[in-house]
Amino acid sequence: MPAAKAVPMFSPELRRGLGRLLALALLVTVGLVASPAQAAANLVQNPGLESLDANGFPVCWERSGQGDNTYTTGVTTDARTGKRAMRVNVTRLVSGDRKAMMLENAQCAPRVTDGHQYDLSVYYKSTTAANALTLFRRDTKLGWQYWMDPATLPATATWQRKVVRTPPVPPNTDRITWGVSIYGVGTLTTDDYSMVDASAPAPTPSGCTDAAGCTKGKWQVMPYESTVRGVHAVMLHNGKVLLVAGSGNDPNAFAAGTFKTAVYDPASGAFTNVPTPKDLFCAGHVQLKDGKVLVMGGTKDYAKADGTVGYKGLKNSYVFDPVTNTYTATNDMLAGHWYPSATILGNGDVLSLGGLGEDSTGTTTTDYYSAAQGKWLGDVQQTWSWWGLYPAMVLMQDGRLFYTGSHTFGSGLPGTGASIYNYGTKAITDVPGLQRKDERDQSMSVLLPPAQAQRVFTVGGGNGDEGKTANRLTDLIDLKAANPQYQPGPLLPQGTLTGGAAQTGEQGKMYVSLVLLPDGTVFETGGGLHNRADPVFEASIFDPQTNKFREGMATDPVPRTYHSSAFLLPDGRVMAVGDNPGNGSFDNRISIYSPPYMFKGARPAIQTVANTNWGYGTTQRITVNSAVTRASLIRPAAVTHSSDPNQRFVELPMTVNGNTIDLNVTSNPNLAPPGWYMLFVHNANGVPSTAKWVKLG
Repeated sequence: MPAAKAVPMFSPELRRGLGRLLALALLVTVGLVASPAQAAANLVQNPGLESLDANGFPVCWERSGQGDNTYTTGVTTDARTGKRAMRVNVTRLVSGDRKAMMLENAQCAPRVTDGHQYDLSVYYKSTTAANALTLFRRDTKLGWQYWMDPATLPATATWQRKVVRTPPVPPNTDRITWGVSIYGVGTLTTDDYSMVDASAPAPTPSGCTDAAGCTKGKWQVMPYESTVRGVHAVMLHNGKVLLVAGSGNDPNAFAAGTFKTAVYDPASGAFTNVPTPKDLFCAGHVQLKDGKVLVMGGTKDYAKADGTVGYKGLKNSYVFDPVTNTYTATNDMLAGHWYPSATILGNGDVLSLGGLGEDSTGTTTTDYYSAAQGKWLGDVQQTWSWWGLYPAMVLMQDGRLFYTGSHTFGSGLPGTGASIYNYGTKAITDVPGLQRKDERDQSMSVLLPPAQAQRVFTVGGGNGDEGKTANRLTDLIDLKAANPQYQPGPLLPQGTLTGGAAQTGEQGKMYVSLVLLPDGTVFETGGGLHNRADPVFEASIFDPQTNKFREGMATDPVPRTYHSSAFLLPDGRVMAVGDNPGNGSFDNRISIYSPPYMFKGARPAIQTVANTNWGYGTTQRITVNSAVTRASLIRPAAVTHSSDPNQRFVELPMTVNGNTIDLNVTSNPNLAPPGWYMLFVHNANGVPSTAKWVKLG
């Protein structure tokens, strides 16, 4: 659906009409466990819409929707079978949608089983392409919740059938309801609904190839070291990794004008050195929609030893081309930025905020990069607000930015420590609930899988300026809520310090890394107890479905504190680089982590991808070699200083026909900004394929 139709904030009433808002990608886990099981019992009550209530509307169905629009919803004799169908006619629409939905009661809402998948089928006709299948689920603890839009339905003058498979039903869900939304001017007619249990028994794992690996995963330290200090890491769509050091936090290298970049090939272990035009140490970076990397800011000058002058930021900017391994200068930004944010928007443009300026004071200038023009704009909306260093700015589904409270160095900003920023209106709204907002230095935040759920997870942190011990705090926020606010999450698992000494109490970690995995979980690794000191050896996997950590994962044998990063490789493994303790040394070893799913039997494979250039709201066909239950797009990393605000996992709804799968691509570019993505599928045992690269937008 068009991003412009997204509603900024959601009241409980609006969430019932959320159908088109979160755009359809969420149904990724729709599976290929079996072909549509139409011989099974239909769980929909009054599926042909023939029985009417006292008001003349189909029994077990209700008129629903929200927003500013003019519409009629009723019964028509233009039926596919029988005498009746439902018709929704929208003659004026400023915002919102309209739909006919199943009633949310015990008599009408189909009962479901945790972990099962269901094939949903509906016949429809529509004069507009602005239609979406919309699902709600009843959480036994929280009540009715919007679940997802699994697919959009194109316009058609004749009856067409849409079949889509749900993801495995989340825990604590006992019933679901669904219907078809119309979110544009036009007429939608539906008939002959069906919902059948499509689950097959989970396949027996083909065997654990390594008992410890199946439980904890395994690390491997490469027998070679990086040729540059890996302060910045970008996963390129050609399968290679851009490692940017600049001067690498080495004042002598800065004085000598020795600035370094290398391209690393994980497949061969080869490094290609790249001429580096300026000191891109502590720059910002983001992947553009064409696969090139925009690098902004960096180090104009180091701080003086006596503290009279601080670090100074560059206003230079470059585009790195992975085809030629070269940097090309853009025009300068409006201001210097050392430690700036970099967030790609739904239209492919980039916003950069924060950092230190050319005079070493905090930069309050907003810089805006136009992808179409290939340059930084001079006419930019300004709030003149100070956002700190590397402020984590996550793009929301409605186009606004969420400042998560994660940053680098010192205390947080005035107010609650987190906020929502609307670039178009310049409005900044405080978001409450972040625990110890002034002790979240070098924490990390991620948009949890799937992006359509709009939940952000913020982990750890400390206060380097005051030398405080890092904390174990985590915080969760639902950005779809009417008034979003953080809620406390589970404490980080306890780790051990150098030499195996156990931590006690609330001691946690700063410099933590969070990596979205293709099975929809989050790998947590690395970190230190104090500013540039005391590495913490602990790793865990966070499950967004249960909001719990799976503790005791294998730990990286290499310390990973300041200037370290971890990120996902296309083969499903995790790469970790960097460590820059207070003595000024730098660890150039490279570690590779194989998560437990790598040891749990044969991996499914994506055999063909019909088209690698994907448009929004389209259906894309792939074939696989075996049954799978999930498909997703994961945006490749561009990470530094525990900051990668563009990292996201986008669910892909699936329509299944044997080993042929049609993937329904979200129509909302704010959920999946344009660019290259890793396409994964995984099976019922959670074992993912190796990724195929596709370009979205």
